[in-house]
Amino acid sequence: MFEALPKRERIQASKVKELLRTKSLGRAILYFGDLTSTNELAKELAVRGVSEGTVVVAETQTKGKGRFKREWASPRNGLWFSIILRPKVQPERAPKLTLLASVAVAKTINRLYGLKTEIKWPNDVLINQKKVCGILTEGRVSGKTLGFAILGIGINANFNIAAFPTHLKEAATTLREELGRKVEREILLCEVLAEIESYYELLRRGRFEVILDDWRELAYLLGAYVEIDCDGKRIQGWAVDVDDAVALIVRLKDKSLSRVVSGDVVKIVPKTCT
Repeated sequence: MFEALPKRERIQASKVKELLRTKSLGRAILYFGDLTSTNELAKELAVRGVSEGTVVVAETQTKGKGRFKREWASPRNGLWFSIILRPKVQPERAPKLTLLASVAVAKTINRLYGLKTEIKWPNDVLINQKKVCGILTEGRVSGKTLGFAILGIGINANFNIAAFPTHLKEAATTLREELGRKVEREILLCEVLAEIESYYELLRRGRFEVILDDWRELAYLLGAYVEIDCDGKRIQGWAVDVDDAVALIVRLKDKSLSRVVSGDVVKIVPKTCT
């Protein structure tokens, strides 16, 4: 699938195989040059019964997906991949996968490159308050549990910020922009997979509180005044916590608490919570 790509511009499967230290995640990896969406192909494969831990990687996506069916810009030299998981949990627990993946990516970037990372609820990893990674979890229900979940991850790695559409340039960044150099995407992929596998095992053992504590340490908006668009309804208040169901807890101006299950944080004003 790489025939049209110069060797120097593509992820090297042999190097990934050499560096990978996971037990299951990434032990089967499918590499592509151009895909419409790694999540879409991963869903097709999951329906066919492909094993848990299979990863789909693309050099670019022509129809990458973000939350609420938004397009995800995926130029060459990013790291765009999806992981097939079969967690056998209730569908309402799927957001926990997004949360653990955000923690895994944030910690990996900090450990590998010394960059300070933060997490913006519910699915963005930030550097200097700019988005460097987005995560989209999709799945299919089978009976009362998730038949499978697809964990889609996009990391802005080695491209110049000029490759982004105009409306994204001020809100996003790349590892290359922050470091002043390119990173080895094979190393980044392997280390992110290892970190996700570690947290995924904690989740399966019922230790979500450990993951949640790590998330709180990286949370960008806790203690800040926020405005959240919830399907046309605007919620305003101070973000105080995230609960076990990954809902954002907001203290409103009347001191009551509101649980926000899904929405867009459209404004953040750093402020001590009262």
